[in-house]
Amino acid sequence: MSSEANTLGAVAAQRGGIGLLARGLRLRGPAEATAVADGPGSKALPELVQPDATPEQERLIRTAYRLIGMKGMHRMTLQNVADEAQVSKALVLYHFKTKENLVLVTMRWVLAQVAERVAAGIAAAEAPEDKVRAAIDAIFVDPLRNRNFYLAYTDLIAHAARNDRFSELNGTFRTIVNGAYAELIRSGMGRTFRVDDLDEAAMGFRALIDGFFVQWLEEDDWQRLHATYKAACTRAVLTYLGAAH
Repeated sequence: MSSEANTLGAVAAQRGGIGLLARGLRLRGPAEATAVADGPGSKALPELVQPDATPEQERLIRTAYRLIGMKGMHRMTLQNVADEAQVSKALVLYHFKTKENLVLVTMRWVLAQVAERVAAGIAAAEAPEDKVRAAIDAIFVDPLRNRNFYLAYTDLIAHAARNDRFSELNGTFRTIVNGAYAELIRSGMGRTFRVDDLDEAAMGFRALIDGFFVQWLEEDDWQRLHATYKAACTRAVLTYLGAAH
């Protein structure tokens, strides 16, 4: 276990954290790390692990995620979660102790799902251009799911700017996603993609995707325009990487 993961566990314990928080984030240390691609410069990526939740805890996590998308992190209350899940507020407090803990566990749960879905999509494709399309397919899943995720994720970014616990979680997710994009780009460097700096290209890849989503969120007709933004995002990323398409 890396020192960053141990630090996060200590912070959770000091601030009233629970077992779900301590187990919810694991980074692969040197002894267990595996390179994600062959060749010089390959890096082992940190790994988000979904919380080891009981069925009851997972139901509360799913409920909290739905409410974060509807109300935002600030307006959602533990009573809202309890009412929506048809349980007592005392039960929510029993499992998560504080609203901050519940929000952190919830965001870790959804970020782990997104990271795993993107990695699986990339791994299933062979040609570099197909890997780009697969990654974007894994992210642009459907209008409602994307809207709920990006509303929650933009809330997370705002919290991360002011709260170290949220900042650590968001930083790990960013490292994972940028690393996955870097390995995707590496697979086509010198043949399909024309980039000078791998890490910078990975940041640009992610910036294009997030930028298109932010603009899409601003649309009144977001459901109808989802496919339009997805197609535009795919073209923009391929163009940015120097691929013919």
